[in-house]
Amino acid sequence: MLTREEVIQFLNKVEDPFLHRTLEETGGIIEVSVKEERKHVSIKLAIGKPNTAEQMQLQQEIVAALKRNGVATVGLRFDALPDEVIQKFQPADAQNQSIFGGNKEPHFIAIASGKGGVGKSTVTVNMAMALKRLGKKVGIIDADIYGFSIPDMMGVEERPVVRNEKIIPVERLGVKVISMGFFVEDNSPIIWRGPMLGKMLTSFFKEVEWGELDYLLLDLPPGTGDIALDVHELLPTCKEIIVTTPHPTAAFVAARAGQMALKTDHEILGVVENMSYFKSQVTGEKEHVFGRGGGDKLAEALKTKVLGRLSLQQPFEEEDVFAPSIYQEDHPNGKEFHLMAAKIIAQLEEE
Repeated sequence: MLTREEVIQFLNKVEDPFLHRTLEETGGIIEVSVKEERKHVSIKLAIGKPNTAEQMQLQQEIVAALKRNGVATVGLRFDALPDEVIQKFQPADAQNQSIFGGNKEPHFIAIASGKGGVGKSTVTVNMAMALKRLGKKVGIIDADIYGFSIPDMMGVEERPVVRNEKIIPVERLGVKVISMGFFVEDNSPIIWRGPMLGKMLTSFFKEVEWGELDYLLLDLPPGTGDIALDVHELLPTCKEIIVTTPHPTAAFVAARAGQMALKTDHEILGVVENMSYFKSQVTGEKEHVFGRGGGDKLAEALKTKVLGRLSLQQPFEEEDVFAPSIYQEDHPNGKEFHLMAAKIIAQLEEE
């Protein structure tokens, strides 16, 4: 059975998979304890990028090496190195290259919700259209890997092409779109594990030729799962919009997604309350069919504001344009999205 000193001596020579320096150089060995009677070793390490596929590979290698040397069980935890340590040892090319593949980074805005069915994707496509109508160059990443719907909502019938080893996103109504739906045949179910999902999301940034963009919107899966965690890891400057319905219970669930954003230092731009009311065409009165107050309650809990409230109605029917979820510019909800987009531009471009 290894002693504590022997375990530390072994770990000192282990290399951080991102900084390519030993844990001794980075100070990445945080805790080591050995229980000889149980042949158990407990370790806490700090590396450049925890919660990644590379961390999992490193974990497997360390555990296997220790077990080959008489250890029965290993408890291994990871944390992130301090920013100053990462900056000190980070390779120069990694410092200079952004997640966006070296291009000038746009404003990243993630659209999140606590649960499905509240209109998160509807908000994504219409916010993108509103920003485009205000003269901005906009892209959408349909990061809802299991529930991709953006292509159908925008009436996209094309598929991306590959040019010079780069994926060219589909452009629809002036907005560039990439989605997992483009790479799945016959609407097949996706059965992937976390690290594979993270790699796909990274590919949507680095392997897609986005060109020049002012805004890139990410339609996140509902809740706080792997993709949401990857976004927080990959895009530390990403802002968020939280979508809810007026029902207080929906707002309570949505608060989880908002709290995750706050814990990872992602600024919340505001709350969008979807399906706020139904306006009768006969009487002109507003009927609050899904309750009231959810958006305000959520905004209060997250210490932010309600960006806008959307009525419960379909876009106008158009014979010449098939985009079933896009509200026209003169539609009441289209006007509401215009106001919300203008607020976002004013907030982000005045910073």
